[in-house]
Amino acid sequence: MTSQVSSPAEHADGSVVGEQRKPAGTKDVRRLDRVIIRFAGDSGDGMQLTGDRFTSETASFGNDLSTLPNFPAEIRAPAGTLPGVSSFQLHFADHDILTPGDAPNVLVAMNPAALKANIADVPRGAEIIVNTDEFTKRAMHKVGYPTSPLEDGSLDGYSVHPVPLTTLTVEALKDFDLTRKEAERSKNMFALGLLSWMYHRPTEGTEKFLTTKFAKKPDVAAANIAAFRAGWNFGETTEDFAVSYEIAPATAAFPTGTYRNISGNLALSYGLIAASAQADLPLYLGSYPITPASDILHELSRHKNFGVRTFQAEDEIAGIGAALGAAFGGSLAVTTTSGPGVALKSETIGLAVSLELPLLVIDIQRGGPSTGLPTKTEQADLLQAMFGRNGEAPVPIVAPQTPADCFDAAIEAARIALAYRTPVLLLSDGYLANGSEPWRIPETDELPDLRVQFAQGPNHTLNDGTEVFWPYKRDPQTLARPWAIPGTPGLEHRIGGIEKQDGTGNISYDPANHDFMVRTRQAKIDGIAVPDVEVDDPHAATTLVLGWGSTYGPITAAVRRLRAAGEAIAQAHLRHLNPFPANLGTVLKAYEKVVIPEMNLGQLATLVRAKYLVDAHSYNQVNGMPFKAEQLATALKEAIDG
Repeated sequence: MTSQVSSPAEHADGSVVGEQRKPAGTKDVRRLDRVIIRFAGDSGDGMQLTGDRFTSETASFGNDLSTLPNFPAEIRAPAGTLPGVSSFQLHFADHDILTPGDAPNVLVAMNPAALKANIADVPRGAEIIVNTDEFTKRAMHKVGYPTSPLEDGSLDGYSVHPVPLTTLTVEALKDFDLTRKEAERSKNMFALGLLSWMYHRPTEGTEKFLTTKFAKKPDVAAANIAAFRAGWNFGETTEDFAVSYEIAPATAAFPTGTYRNISGNLALSYGLIAASAQADLPLYLGSYPITPASDILHELSRHKNFGVRTFQAEDEIAGIGAALGAAFGGSLAVTTTSGPGVALKSETIGLAVSLELPLLVIDIQRGGPSTGLPTKTEQADLLQAMFGRNGEAPVPIVAPQTPADCFDAAIEAARIALAYRTPVLLLSDGYLANGSEPWRIPETDELPDLRVQFAQGPNHTLNDGTEVFWPYKRDPQTLARPWAIPGTPGLEHRIGGIEKQDGTGNISYDPANHDFMVRTRQAKIDGIAVPDVEVDDPHAATTLVLGWGSTYGPITAAVRRLRAAGEAIAQAHLRHLNPFPANLGTVLKAYEKVVIPEMNLGQLATLVRAKYLVDAHSYNQVNGMPFKAEQLATALKEAIDG
């Protein structure tokens, strides 16, 4: 869904505003400037769908938002168990926000497992809506509750709303020709209706969505809509919910434009399509399904009308092999994967370095090593991207910082690959891939011109005057070799994985030539034009926090908190990790202290220390979850004071 917003204005991450007013009816309406809601239940309870729908309606209303889906790796984890809990957190506000929020103001717990798995994150005084129908002795025993938390006083510090969601849903659907089990499946829509009433969310979009989703099963669509409306009406009529809440649109948060809610993987997909259009090249994706990258394959397969070809290969190696072949044939070639797949693709990435062909390798990072944590986030593939190939095989590395920024990062990666004839690694992660935020849809004239010139004829004259085509004769500015499309008359040439002679491309085992080619390939990457890193330092700080990738939101939120408390701290964030921006060394040496938060054990810090001899302090987390702003603010305050 899209919405229109007006001119920009910056607003720090705020808290509850106490203004209240009385509506025409009997219930109070309290105005807030932001709220954090978490839906939690079994992985089969539809929590991701519920969160997605609430997010879509919130986006159409015009709030700024940020989301954090969190779900098990199993297709259907054991029902009622802690490992089987799926959750979806949404932070939305009337101003510019940066993260899904540290702690939920509202927890919707569909069963005892959902309550137990999430209660530690819920601050005292927050609202908890529990589905009392699921709090049976057996269900509570399964997760280690000896007594009911709804009755033993353990929730006394919270505002608890016991709601028999299952019973109410079944009652609302009693006139439908459904079994009890079928009716119970709609309880997530009842919960969505209730929360939509509580926070004055639009309802038309959800009803239209349900009608479309179940177009071939109109009875199921009607039942879900009925459950959704019943939840809304329950909130309107029950005495347990005496207050509803309003969060005004974020009309001053963004530049004027047309916005839509977008996830990182969707933004990446659109960025790839836009890059192919701007390059006037067909887009080819050779991929093998892997969490959390598979959404890109699914999305691109829908866009054949834009000249997109997708190939679901039998394995990771075949996927990148097909993509590299497409690059040889003149396509904008892409392969998508996660960390384990990058390991399998490493030999072919090295081949692409040798062939010097444009290829986008998109790594949606997840917890490792090996299979690791397929549905949890991490940014621990940086050193693999930098060095994970045999021999000297340098590859440019680009990293987006927010879900919406994945669009621009894809275009930037394509620019580098096409201009410099090189594979490029784009490092996103599960947090960005599955999270979402508003994205301003750009005008086509805002996008860069990525068109390339294929080789058309001979490019070298021999001593005897003969004109020939040399496949490794380089552009003096970019050091890129010519891109010759197979079948072009007169441009027959040899490329491959065995070392080539400079210029001619003939196989060469000459030591001096190999040394020259290795250094030239490195010089090509080192010479890539990337923008200088920008530093945000309004108060002449002595401490700099440096980040990369998805840590941007938590770091920026933490920096805002510190500055609001009177602390001076500078911030810089890297998009280009190879090569580094030319001014990075100067920036780092201008500060007494440099702190680098990463969701790994210090990989960027290792690179920075090695290259610039700066005593960077590493702050690390590898628990499969993004940083919390308050956690980072505390760590950064300690660094400032230390």
